[in-house]
Amino acid sequence: MKDRRNQIWIAALVSLGGFLFGFDASVISGVTKYIKPEFALSDFELGWVVSSPTFSAMFAMLVAGTISDRVGRKKVLIVVAFLYAISAIWSAMAGGFASLVMARMIGGLAFGAALVLAPIYIAEISLAENRGKMVSIQQLNIVVGFSAAYFSNYYLQGLVGAGGDVTEQTVWRWMLGIEFAPAIIYFIALFFVPRSPRWLLVQNREEEGREVLANLHGKEQMELEYQQIKESIEETKTSTTRKASLGSLLHPSLRFVILIGLTVGILQQITGVNAIYFYATTIFEQSGVGQNAAFAQAVWVGIINVVFTLVAMSLIDRMGRKPLLLIGIFGIAASMFLTSYGFKQATYQLTSDDIFKIEGLEEEQLSGVIGQLYSDDVSFKRAMKKALGEVEFSKLEGNIVKEAIQMNPILILIGILGFVASFAISLGPVMWVMLSELFPNWIRGLAISVIGFINSATSWLVQFIFPWELANLGNAFTYLIYGLFAIVGFVILYRILPETKGKSLEQIEKELVR
Repeated sequence: MKDRRNQIWIAALVSLGGFLFGFDASVISGVTKYIKPEFALSDFELGWVVSSPTFSAMFAMLVAGTISDRVGRKKVLIVVAFLYAISAIWSAMAGGFASLVMARMIGGLAFGAALVLAPIYIAEISLAENRGKMVSIQQLNIVVGFSAAYFSNYYLQGLVGAGGDVTEQTVWRWMLGIEFAPAIIYFIALFFVPRSPRWLLVQNREEEGREVLANLHGKEQMELEYQQIKESIEETKTSTTRKASLGSLLHPSLRFVILIGLTVGILQQITGVNAIYFYATTIFEQSGVGQNAAFAQAVWVGIINVVFTLVAMSLIDRMGRKPLLLIGIFGIAASMFLTSYGFKQATYQLTSDDIFKIEGLEEEQLSGVIGQLYSDDVSFKRAMKKALGEVEFSKLEGNIVKEAIQMNPILILIGILGFVASFAISLGPVMWVMLSELFPNWIRGLAISVIGFINSATSWLVQFIFPWELANLGNAFTYLIYGLFAIVGFVILYRILPETKGKSLEQIEKELVR
């Protein structure tokens, strides 16, 4: 029991990088409404600010595994923590669009590396019977980070106008800068975790590797684990594909596991998860609930995320990876279809009385819009932008939509929270668990880096074009697209996905790497 507690404690410390990723990813949802008018950002510029960390994360993911194969997981993670701290301070002090993008890209380098390395490290210190739950600690930390950011944004938003240092002009800087505190904690904590025992043994550091295994699992279990790892290492020494390179990923023996990894990696992002997380406050504002209610509803995104991630962690080693994935993906599709339907029913109309309720808006500005009934959000927003201008409309958009829209916002809340719950029991934790299991020891770092790169590239594209999609395709069609992708993914994974629960990494390698 003591050994297991030690493993959980180490996994929790290592996956604090996931907490920082979750915080950084969702804190921007409260920042966008302030920086868009302050820096006069276009839809593409706003998309770039939000997605820029993911852009740099793509390249960090591509090299992080390989670098960690050479110098060790622990050393790279310490650098990651330092980059998180630098990014938080610089983001809070940014003076313009370019400065903010550069600061956030530094954070992207950090979370790109952390997302790849934490699951690798945790899988390499875990036993087969609890590896799914252990690797899922990373996802739990991510969703706790999401939740912490939503709570932080909601709290700081409530301080605006209270007469303190948090004002309408500075609140977004506080939102971004507060990340510095957990980044420093993470940096210090990493000095107290051991090196990966599997990495040590691959590096022929026998005594150190055996010592770490004994401390993690006890002496009896250490001998069993040690023999399995050494057998795997000896087998790869006689293989023609022993040296990890991009070309070796195309070897026929790896095609099946690469296909599975690519499918799950792309599907996790193409169903729209980071559009939901990164723009949560904006999405709820679009349903007409108003600014304060949108911040409050975003808090529920964080709560649901944490609750259902805990559910996934309790089930993943009992129910298995495949059932959780299929149930969750089906729920994602249903939730996106419900959200699309809710926005499809919306109509928009401003009256003179509505305009009177919006501070900073004059009736004369909207003489050609008053009384007009719009059947979709795209035509309504275009008319408003033409009348007010891009910058003025972005300042008042939440209040204008609140007064003009006629729809049932409960459908949107149910749809988004249903999506979050479904993702949290499936693609969120299960993807990283499966990636940490599928690939052989000798190429695990590189393979996960490449899949992580493609996963991050898909995520960046989704985040980058989301503001453009809302402006040009509309809410209903955007969420319909995500639902259709989920259905396609469900069919593919139903046919090809194997079950890996309860099997050692070496056993999985023998079964899947043909």
